[in-house]
Amino acid sequence: MDSATESASPDDIAAFRRFNRYFTRRIGALDDHYLGQDRPLGEARLLFEIGDGVSLRELRGRLALDAGYLSRMAKSLEAQGLVRLTVPAHDTRLRQIELTPAGRVEVKEQHRRADALAAGLLGTLTAPQRAELTRALATTRRLLRLAGITVALIDGAAEDARSCLDAYAADIDARFPEGFDKTDLVRPEEVTGDAGAFFVAYEEGRPVGCGALRTLEPGTGEIRHVWVHPDARRLGLARRILTALELAAAAHDFAVVRLDTHATLTEAQAMYRACGYAEIPAYVDHVYASHWFEKRLSGAR
Repeated sequence: MDSATESASPDDIAAFRRFNRYFTRRIGALDDHYLGQDRPLGEARLLFEIGDGVSLRELRGRLALDAGYLSRMAKSLEAQGLVRLTVPAHDTRLRQIELTPAGRVEVKEQHRRADALAAGLLGTLTAPQRAELTRALATTRRLLRLAGITVALIDGAAEDARSCLDAYAADIDARFPEGFDKTDLVRPEEVTGDAGAFFVAYEEGRPVGCGALRTLEPGTGEIRHVWVHPDARRLGLARRILTALELAAAAHDFAVVRLDTHATLTEAQAMYRACGYAEIPAYVDHVYASHWFEKRLSGAR
């Protein structure tokens, strides 16, 4: 659990588990012959995830599988002639896995059967009911993705911190009419230890967002570089990162946090206002700033 989450109620937990039990039974996830094919869901899902080829390391992160369990499944599929395991010449520490022609045929049939199962279930509903279910499924997927993302405090000099800042810089360089100079990025020593904090959001082991906090003056912190990867936007992740930064600010005994933002970042301005930030006069001369915000914190120690 990261610093911006709350404990779920017993009713929430019970409802979630009821849905899981019903859904897994209804789609046949408990059947050793998933979708009527000669393999359980685990192997069927692994075949699907391999796609055009991938490393076992990436699959472990993506599917959160034990290395030994993944290796056993891969060897089983290899023995059945459905996948091919290789060691790439550029990195002998990796093992690549790819579908054989027989594997591609099986995945194609898997898609056909899964589509038929879904069509059979949806066909019993009216058009308005299907539309309602489709909306509910989209909401469920969005919230489950957000629930699966962790926000971790890391050293400002760590590789993931600097790679997120590089991605942030590239993103806003394309959005700002005047471009962006990377020398404006926070320095590691500004956002580490007593000086501040740096958070990275991870989805399936992959960094998908970040945010920085640094000391502006005694009792006041400054939030910088709140960024979410395009693939993870519209989930509510930016607000979670912002909450983590505010909690860190309170832990640093900052009574106030401030930030500025560019005129083109209208979605950021809307988020800050919705999260209780009040627009204030310029508190610093910053070339990329058009709007300045402040929030007083109640949780400072």
